[in-house]
Amino acid sequence: MNRALPKGGAVGGYQGVDIIGEVTESIHRFLLDGWESDAPPPRIEEDLSFSPKDREQVVYLYMYKVSPNTSLQNSKRFRQSRVTRDDDDMIYYERPPLYLNLSYLVAVHAKFHSEAERLMGWVLLRLHEASHLIYRPRRFLLPNGEAVDSNGVPWSESPVGGDQIMEKVSLAITDDLTIGDAINFFSVHDAPFRRFATYQGRCAMEGALVALPSGTTVQQPPLEGHYDKKDESVGSNGRPRTNRPQPLEGKKKPHDLRKLEPTNIEEE
Repeated sequence: MNRALPKGGAVGGYQGVDIIGEVTESIHRFLLDGWESDAPPPRIEEDLSFSPKDREQVVYLYMYKVSPNTSLQNSKRFRQSRVTRDDDDMIYYERPPLYLNLSYLVAVHAKFHSEAERLMGWVLLRLHEASHLIYRPRRFLLPNGEAVDSNGVPWSESPVGGDQIMEKVSLAITDDLTIGDAINFFSVHDAPFRRFATYQGRCAMEGALVALPSGTTVQQPPLEGHYDKKDESVGSNGRPRTNRPQPLEGKKKPHDLRKLEPTNIEEE
């Protein structure tokens, strides 16, 4: 159910709808940009059933799972966005981002086993350098369709200044599939078993911005008079006092205990 916005409010489009596809494309581009050999670069293929001809080398990249990043979960309550604009009286709100783990299967193929193992070694070292697969200013999509950065200026993929909010996507190798899982996985796609590794990309999907003409005013009562009375339950050092029983006035003590007096005993 969609909630009705206050008068003058507007909702923009989803900001992070393309981030999953951009992560996959960034892995493709990162692998090809790192190829420095005189030999032709390997082919990047997403179809696991693809069978190359002759001695063509292939790197298979397949995203097989999207799961929530439970280490960075937040509530869904709206909060004020971190985008600011000097020439705009609107205040922008958004929900916390959806933090995701993207699981990838990376496999290699070559005509000879030794060539496939060398190719796998190059892929592992190349992806090991992808600590920040995507590192760019965060793109805020306003309700009017304009794309800006956190400073309110038109968005650019290259950072401008050092005070911008950045969008980061990391990539790391994981141990997510067993040999049996991989065999079943290749069999489902009618593909032969190939040497493989699993990787996990971590990203954040941003929702829509909500623009309101004014903020919420919170009124609090004055604090005068709240600290006039001395709090007997707290000592001068700020620590709470212990609740010790006090003797009753005008009455005997709860227990009539008397101290024993020493007596003189004559020695016989």
